[in-house]
Amino acid sequence: MRIRIVGAGVMGRGIAQWAAAAGHTVELADARPESVEEAVSFIGQMLERAVAKQRITRAEAVAAAARLLPLDTPLLPAAPDGGDAPELVVEAVREDLATKVELLRGLEEVLPEKTVFATNTSSLSVTEIAAGLRDPSRLAGLHFFNPVPLMKIAEVVPGAATRPGIPPALVDLVRGCGHQAVVVADTPGFLVNHAGRGLITEALALLEESVSDPVGIDRIARDVLGLRMGPFELTDLTGLDVTSAVIDTIWRGFRHSERLRPSYLTPGRVSAGLLGRKTGRGFYDYAPGAGAVRPEDPVDGDAGRPMLVVGDGPRAVELRGALAEGGATVLREPADAVSSRAVVLVPTWGTTVAAAVHGLGLPADRTLGVDPLSLATGRRVLAMTPASAPDTVRDAAAVLARPAVPGADGAPTVRAVSIVGDTPGSVAQRLLASIVSVAASIAERSIAEPSDIDLAVTAGLGYPTGPLAWGDRIGAGAMLELQRALLDATGDPRYRPTRWLVERAQLGLPLTERGAVPPHSAG
Repeated sequence: MRIRIVGAGVMGRGIAQWAAAAGHTVELADARPESVEEAVSFIGQMLERAVAKQRITRAEAVAAAARLLPLDTPLLPAAPDGGDAPELVVEAVREDLATKVELLRGLEEVLPEKTVFATNTSSLSVTEIAAGLRDPSRLAGLHFFNPVPLMKIAEVVPGAATRPGIPPALVDLVRGCGHQAVVVADTPGFLVNHAGRGLITEALALLEESVSDPVGIDRIARDVLGLRMGPFELTDLTGLDVTSAVIDTIWRGFRHSERLRPSYLTPGRVSAGLLGRKTGRGFYDYAPGAGAVRPEDPVDGDAGRPMLVVGDGPRAVELRGALAEGGATVLREPADAVSSRAVVLVPTWGTTVAAAVHGLGLPADRTLGVDPLSLATGRRVLAMTPASAPDTVRDAAAVLARPAVPGADGAPTVRAVSIVGDTPGSVAQRLLASIVSVAASIAERSIAEPSDIDLAVTAGLGYPTGPLAWGDRIGAGAMLELQRALLDATGDPRYRPTRWLVERAQLGLPLTERGAVPPHSAG
């Protein structure tokens, strides 16, 4: 296929490299001819790097470079090599509606009707861009992620007027070039950027409430949930200005949805230039000579202090088993906890330690919470309240650290323990509930198929599993219990369970399947 890519910036050159390496003839154009020269040189360097890393052979790199055809102007009717007009034009110019429309209208004048147009926009409406064309039916969205050759996912976004045959043809093209493709409705943020709001908006909410600091939240996100990067590390890498703009755009686009509500923290930090790596300081300090990240809290309490776990349900049983595995003294009778120096542990699930103290008459200074999600991981999460006695917190942390996990040399090592403020559901539960809830909302709105949601999120965001499959692993009933408990405890509508989750919990269906639909909704 002959593909013309207009825009030789970061995204354009990445798409050009991807297409040329897959065997397509690529015309590369830009309003600035020098940008094309720079892009061709850059792509050559990237191909050489791929050879050095043995991702491709020398012959493949030479062939891919030969398929790159620089153009003097984006508006040529045909390339100077005498080839036919391109079958596809991918527009990758700056995110400005007027700029994109002006370019595409110019291309309409010089290229035949059979040439399909695709926009790589990440924030503008495909339908709105297409509305500025003489023939809006020839345009669809084709959204890649940076760096394009390595981020093996693309979103195919039909506009309201896009010809029916274009989306499947773009899907075939993307898959034929070695990437995954998902078809997504033309909605704010499309799929991946929309789904990503679940993590960062909830992380910011936890920071607002001083439940923990960015380092603590990131450690829990990585070690308990298994994320590749914590939300604040990721934001510093992306840039808070970019992240904040995406959050606001999607929130406004969905008519101020409470589930997507932005944090008051971001505007001030953006104004102060605390954008992350690119400015030397964000949630972390990257300046030369900056101190190391806050070290782990020391575990120096009395690991022999007796523990009492409140409750008879499966989470309490799991906590007792985890404590016993480490050799802890676990009391059985609640009366012992009140009359002795035992630490009382509450396995919270969408609830708070304070509520357990009040509702069950537990000693406020000696009652702490444990997140059940953390028990089988290398990091246990302990929640304290304003009434917690410092020695109780230290001793409970020492006991939770006792279960040995094998180190690299096979020798036992203690587990890490994160001490956080008391909040409904603790840190990991709230992050997971938000991730699953936003994905379920995407499925509920038919923005994408459930399988495509999980595929795109794992490929685009690097999550250990798709959010809907993650919810199924916990269990739809348990996720519904968690979200209802969060809503009851906070009164915040951001935690309102989605219809998608409620129905599937009630019907015993997985979150990862759409199930039966009325005839008028099929297809």
